[in-house]
This record gives sequence, structure tokens and C-alpha cells, in this order.
Amino acid sequence: MATPTQLLVAGVGRQNRAVLLIAGFIGVALVASADYLTGYDRAFGFFYLLPVTFAAWFVGEQAGIVISCVGALAWHIANMEGSAASSSPAILYWNSATRLGFFLVVAILLSKLKNALEREGALSRTDFLTGALNSRAFSEIGMAEILRARRHGRPFTVVYIDLDNFKTVNDTLGHSIGNTLLRHVVDTLKRTVRATDLIARLGGDEFVILLPETDGESAKVLVSKLREHLLDAMQNQGWPVTFSVGVLTCVSPPATVDEMIHVADVLMYETKKTGKNAIRYSTYPE
Repeated sequence: MATPTQLLVAGVGRQNRAVLLIAGFIGVALVASADYLTGYDRAFGFFYLLPVTFAAWFVGEQAGIVISCVGALAWHIANMEGSAASSSPAILYWNSATRLGFFLVVAILLSKLKNALEREGALSRTDFLTGALNSRAFSEIGMAEILRARRHGRPFTVVYIDLDNFKTVNDTLGHSIGNTLLRHVVDTLKRTVRATDLIARLGGDEFVILLPETDGESAKVLVSKLREHLLDAMQNQGWPVTFSVGVLTCVSPPATVDEMIHVADVLMYETKKTGKNAIRYSTYPE
């Protein structure tokens, strides 16, 4: 079931697409008006591609197809009077059909190109094994959160998670089971965190979660719940894995993401040194 935040984001996205689509229609109307006023002798066919391109790139393939059809129809209407000057009225219909075909090809190719670029961008920011963000993506988002915290003065929390006894699972049950376990961890985290929280795999069996606008007290409630769900998931699968967790609440943001991760990492290792399977909390600056 979608959260209120997800529904709000989806609603805003639909509203923006509607505005962009309307802008595409307005673009067609402006080009068609100029085409009609300048007469049949002036070639305006190329300019209809501008709203077609705009709609296909910023709204999507279906919008590009709609604007292509509207653009071809508008070109046909704008040039109907001048068709009498041609050798045959059928030429106007032929030209309209070829323009429609050309517009459609451009719209479909552009939308597919954009989708391919977006998929490539997503893959470059995603851990291929678990589907979580990778370290590169987390660095970018973490820096954006640091800058936002400086601007608004709101705290945020970083959760560093290390899997205890993961090497034992790999050695005794095999790497295939180990990979399944890592995916299970991410799936459990995704079902537990809020829509605004971000999960990344830094490498191996180490994960980090960014909790925007989360103070120390809220972090304790959230992280305790996370660890409880993770332990239940491991127990249900019969995997002898527990979790050492370092939780750093940044009241004032650090200078860099590396510094932030380093401090959270130190907290996690202190947990491991004192017996594993526990949570250690701290604030930045202390």
C-alpha cells in the first residue's frame, strides 16, 4: 500500500506532466498560427518538431504521439488553402501523412532514448546484487543532505549496519546463500524504513541508511524497529547472523560525507568490539 508521501509525489508528478502536455499543445498552436499567417509558400514543417520533441522528452512516449498527431493535423489545416495552388489536392494529404509519420518516429525514438539514459543512470547508482543504492549514489545524496541541513538547521541521522557472522554463512552455506541473505536484508529494510529514508550498500556486508530530518530520540525508535525486523528475518530463514549498528545523529552537519561515514563506522566497530549484536548511539558534534 502506498504511503501518503508516495501518493503526494505521484500526484505532483501527474500534475507536472499535465502542465507540460498543455505547453506542448500551446506550442503546436503557436507554430500553426505562424504557419497559417505566413502562407503555403513558407515551410514551417520543421518547427512542429519543437513541441513534439518537448512532449516526447519531458512527458513521455504517449504524449509525444498525441502531440505528433495534433501537430500533423494542425499543419494540414494551416495549409489547406494553399493546397489549391498545387498540382493536386492529394499532395496535401500525402505531405500531411509523411509529416505525421516523421513526427511519430521522432517522438518514439526520443522517448526510448530518454528511457534508456534513465535506466543507465539508475544502474550506475544502484548496487547490482541487492538493488540498494551504491556508495557513489550515497555520497551524492549524503552531500545534498548535508547542504540542506546547513541551510535549514534540521538534524539528520546516519545508520551504519554490519552483519555479524556473515563470513560463516558464506563459508558453510556457500556464496549463493550469502547473496540471497544480502538481498533479504535490503528487502527487509525497504519494507521497514520510511519513504523518505535511503538505503545503500557500501560494500561486502556493510550497509548505511540515511534518515533525513531525524533527531536522536526518533532515531532510537526507528533503528530499534529496524534491528528487530532484521533479526526476525534472519531467524525465520535459519541464518546465524546478527547486526552491529552505529547510529550517528548530526545536530550540526559534518564537512563531508566521508567524515560522516567514518564517524558512524567507528561507532559500529565499537559495537563489534564489545560483543556484537547491539546498537551504539552518538551525536555529531559530541
